[in-house]
Amino acid sequence: MIMTKENNKIIKKLDGANMDIDLVTASEKITWEQDKCPWNIAENTDKHKCAVKNVSICPYFCGIEYLDNVFCCYPHKNPYKGKE
Repeated sequence: MIMTKENNKIIKKLDGANMDIDLVTASEKITWEQDKCPWNIAENTDKHKCAVKNVSICPYFCGIEYLDNVFCCYPHKNPYKGKE
């Protein structure tokens, strides 16, 4: 999210979140629509996850947008790598 003069007193960007994020949940276990991970589709698997709490972050994971949209650059190089 881009901080602006208008919203910087309401919304704060906080570093260091430790979350589980994936696009592999079976549709019968959730009540919302969920896209499938393009890397999992390409490899016909469900092993890839965007983020695993305390473990890893997918090399193609580029962030989250409110409320629950995942930014993914698969199969391209992550444009954010090295800019942390």
